[in-house]
Amino acid sequence: MIKINLLPHREAKRKERKAAFLAMMVVSVFLGAVIVMAVGGIISNQISNQNQRNEYIRAENARLDVQIKEIATLKQEIEALIARQRAVEDLQSDRNQPVYLLDELVKQVPEGIYLRSFRQAGQRVVLNGYAQSNERVSELLRNLGNSSPWLERPDLVEIRSAAVGQGKDAKKVYDFTVNVGIRRPRDKEAVVAGTTAAAPGAPAPSPAAMPAASTKP
Repeated sequence: MIKINLLPHREAKRKERKAAFLAMMVVSVFLGAVIVMAVGGIISNQISNQNQRNEYIRAENARLDVQIKEIATLKQEIEALIARQRAVEDLQSDRNQPVYLLDELVKQVPEGIYLRSFRQAGQRVVLNGYAQSNERVSELLRNLGNSSPWLERPDLVEIRSAAVGQGKDAKKVYDFTVNVGIRRPRDKEAVVAGTTAAAPGAPAPSPAAMPAASTKP
């Protein structure tokens, strides 16, 4: 006997497929929402952690800025103290400069040179005098520039022919003006140290060759 199904089976299968599709859509939407919320939570947590790091970095930068300002202020104070200390040392050492100057002039002025006057202005000394010849003035400049630990950078300002005396006693001389610098003790020590370092085999200068410092003002 042949059985014939007269029920609308196609419509039933269509409804089943539609219900299954809707169930899959609901599950997909739910899973998608869960994934989005999880990813969003992870990203939000990372953003929060990064913000905390940024705040820490900004706080540390601000603290370092304060320390840098304090260090700069300390450096300025140290430089000011060093400048004041150097000024006091210079004042104390400058009291003995006339002694050093006179002692060096006695040593470095060659024969045939007569110093008429000298005047100190700061760390420069102006020498006026008479010379028997131009060669004597050149020798004086060489001595002041190369042989003196206290004098430096001599500069010939003027030299001209002049006459000393009258009548038969008149003599031809050369009137000259020389400008030379005088070192402070610390500058002189630096020059001596540099010369010794440049020539390791050179003997150390003897104490007798050094001018004695005066204790008088």
